[in-house]
Amino acid sequence: MREIVLDTETTGFEPAEGHRIVEIGAIELFNHLPTGRTYHQYINPERGMPAGAFEVHGIGHDILETPGKSVPGGVTLRDKPVFARVGQAFLDFIGDAQLVIHNAAFDMKFLNHELQRCGLPNLPYARATDTLMIARSKFPGSPASLDALCRRFSIDNSMREKHGALLDSEILAEVYLELIGGRQPDLVLSSAAPAPTRSASGDLITWRPRPRPEPLPPRITEAELASHAAMVGKLGDAAIWKKEA
Repeated sequence: MREIVLDTETTGFEPAEGHRIVEIGAIELFNHLPTGRTYHQYINPERGMPAGAFEVHGIGHDILETPGKSVPGGVTLRDKPVFARVGQAFLDFIGDAQLVIHNAAFDMKFLNHELQRCGLPNLPYARATDTLMIARSKFPGSPASLDALCRRFSIDNSMREKHGALLDSEILAEVYLELIGGRQPDLVLSSAAPAPTRSASGDLITWRPRPRPEPLPPRITEAELASHAAMVGKLGDAAIWKKEA
């Protein structure tokens, strides 16, 4: 099962008010284990950066709307690509995987706004697994922010001085696995996906284990069977081993 844990940073709260995405970070999980594949992109929002948004993520000091304010360091955005140049690469990375997002409604509305602007297909909301909703359902009445969940699950987020899409995705992946039952809920011991195979007609073939042509020999010895029968004989007619299936 392939999943993409995803986060965005933006210039504000509402795309309908002209706000845009400035960063996307995502990591790939296969069977609930990170594969090492990531996607990270800074994006020129083609507008100024409000001071409030800058205080949250520290991105775009070169396009701050505050007149006369100079902020050294940080991430510049004037030289970064606009979304239209990277939108298809983003869609190629996520493919048809389920998206794992904290407060999915926020990120999905921004992603679909950007995709629509450049004529790319929207992402159905059904593709989003919202970890915020999972946390609120699992721990009703408790704080459900990413930082609060890190404290609950003893996940180190000490590097999260400011929001960053890729770092937040990495932290969210750990939180997500705890929310669904532990870091390895399906007891999958390998993160490598099986190589797909195709039939002569080009159709994908899903591998399934086949039954053994010959059953394995029993490991119980004749002496053990005799000993068990003798023990059952001493238990009387009410013994469950004597009842017919």
